[in-house]
Amino acid sequence: MRKEVILATLGLRAGYGGKPVLQGLELEVREGEIVAVIGRNGVGKSTLMKSLIGLVPAMSGSIVYQGEAIEQLPAHKRARLGIGYVPQGRDVFPRLTVGENIAVGAAIKGDIPEDGRRQVLEAFPILAERWSQRAGTMSGGQQQQLAIARVLIAGPNLILLDEPSEGIQPNIVQEIAQNIVELNRKTGVTIMLVEQNLDMIRAMAQRCYVMDKGRIVASLDRDALNDETEMRRHLAV
Repeated sequence: MRKEVILATLGLRAGYGGKPVLQGLELEVREGEIVAVIGRNGVGKSTLMKSLIGLVPAMSGSIVYQGEAIEQLPAHKRARLGIGYVPQGRDVFPRLTVGENIAVGAAIKGDIPEDGRRQVLEAFPILAERWSQRAGTMSGGQQQQLAIARVLIAGPNLILLDEPSEGIQPNIVQEIAQNIVELNRKTGVTIMLVEQNLDMIRAMAQRCYVMDKGRIVASLDRDALNDETEMRRHLAV
């Protein structure tokens, strides 16, 4: 039985300074899926993610989350509905410790729940070792794991990941991908990621959309992800 659509965009136009980057974009993501959005640099992938969480306003069209239109809601209200967002570049609080960063993520629900704390530390064991360390002194890969954990602690139904492999060593990229896939398997949390790293896409995604010039131009299934020539054509700069 097919699961319900958790997120859909209908004719979404959004951009900056009155100039649309997204040109009537349409996609849908079902509960429990891991879906990638790929494409060349500058086609609007990060603008899409910012639009979904509410950092870039919709000019027209609709964003539907769990059956309700949310394009008019501010970002903090979308977060309260269960959408988590991990931005490109991670944006952890560098002077706060790991534990304090996670407490910030938990603030939407109150204090850090013990079952939530256990879940994030099982998903990303390095954070238990670094609990009292300032985030700014950690490696890029460790900061990325912290950024995901900070979102995860609030118990989202949908996590938006923007370029999670950026600036991270290849072996750590694979570790993070494996951890997220396992998290998805255990909890059923839906994942949507924007990514350029072919290895990470293959390690995580069950299917993917291809973007070009602000539109979705193709939808690829799992088998297509293994077509090296086709994938590199879509990802070429």
